[in-house]
Amino acid sequence: MTTPPPGQPLDLAPGLRAVLAPNPSPMTADGTWSYLVGETRELALIDPGPDDPAHVAALLAALRPGQRIGAILVTHAHRDHTGATAALARATGAPVLAFGGAHEGRRPIMEALAASDPGGGTEGTDAGFHPDRRIADGEVIAGEGWRLTTLHTPGHLSGHLCFLWGDSAFSGDHVMGWNSSIVAPPDGDMGAYMTSLDRLAATGVTRLWPGHGAPVPDAQTRIKALAAHRRAREAAVLSELAKAPATAAGIAGAVYLDLPRAALPAAALNVFAHLIDLTERGLAAPEGPLTRTARFQLR
Repeated sequence: MTTPPPGQPLDLAPGLRAVLAPNPSPMTADGTWSYLVGETRELALIDPGPDDPAHVAALLAALRPGQRIGAILVTHAHRDHTGATAALARATGAPVLAFGGAHEGRRPIMEALAASDPGGGTEGTDAGFHPDRRIADGEVIAGEGWRLTTLHTPGHLSGHLCFLWGDSAFSGDHVMGWNSSIVAPPDGDMGAYMTSLDRLAATGVTRLWPGHGAPVPDAQTRIKALAAHRRAREAAVLSELAKAPATAAGIAGAVYLDLPRAALPAAALNVFAHLIDLTERGLAAPEGPLTRTARFQLR
């Protein structure tokens, strides 16, 4: 697929238009995709995108004559997906639907980590985001000419949702079309992420419309590749711990050899997510309290 300029509507399938936000970065690829779902008068908007007046205007301009946005759905509360929500809700009167606020769905171990070791993987989180209505796993949201089913896919963020649409899915940042997702505690949860990959695969979905990167035409192959990638990273973490106790930052420096130094702090958060998962499974343990700077050893 040739990526259009930001703001230019792109027809991807019958009843599906996409608009790319003008927020390219090392974390967002060419930018964030916002999706308009439906063919008749009332559409669903999935992921409003960043707080950018030009993007808001482009989404409203992408509506055909007689069309309106009847519902705003959010995959997860990162600002590059939620920033334009308030402006679009005001402009359209549409309700905002999501799993919950920014930290909804955190497991107790992550809540404890957030309280004892603030910061970490909360960068980019829209702490002020609150939907008009919370939607649960398996809930059906429907409008004129469209029907979506929610799938709770925690991992990248505790309240992350995918939206199933026929044999395809809007996968947000859970499965992207250009890179693997960052899983940064306390908002990111590696054990939950791996389970969520399995849940998404089990739906039988064949195509993915991600929050970043190109559409994924072979969803099952992509999901399997991401799971294999994470298992390989886990094996590398265990291999480093077999040499000597180490911190997440130390392991990241030894394992992510192809990354520029500026990207190593984000990689260390991914490693920390693996270390928490390994601790919960009884394969590793911190030498003292569970923090980002703790040394871990094999058990």
